[in-house]
Amino acid sequence: MKVAERALPEGRYGTKKAPRPWLRWSLLGVALLVGLAVTFIGYRNLGTKPIESKQTSFVIVDDGSVKVTFEVSRDTPERPAVCIIRARSKDGDEAGRREVLVPPGNSIVRETTLLHTSKPPVTGEVFGCSYQVPAYLSTT
Repeated sequence: MKVAERALPEGRYGTKKAPRPWLRWSLLGVALLVGLAVTFIGYRNLGTKPIESKQTSFVIVDDGSVKVTFEVSRDTPERPAVCIIRARSKDGDEAGRREVLVPPGNSIVRETTLLHTSKPPVTGEVFGCSYQVPAYLSTT
């Protein structure tokens, strides 16, 4: 008798059980639900944003101010928006910040604002925009 043909001793290694079909389908269902959840969250966080902004230019006026021009594109132009504009100093610190009201209008709007700073600015940028306009900026 060859070594490969020998039978294993009974009870030594336990018995081999067939996988349960319901367990396999349950695990597949859980994996599918997790995949759908990850896809949904990824789409919500990485998909198209309802409001987007970009800085088009900045001009350093003097050691205490910078003029920033930016463009805002919105999916609902009839709603007002607020954009946060900030300036940075040479050491990277935020030297100034301002909230700018973008009134209802076209879907793409270009705005310019003057931002006063606490340190000499080296750049001006758009930090972000939102439809959640604070009451003190509202025109109504």
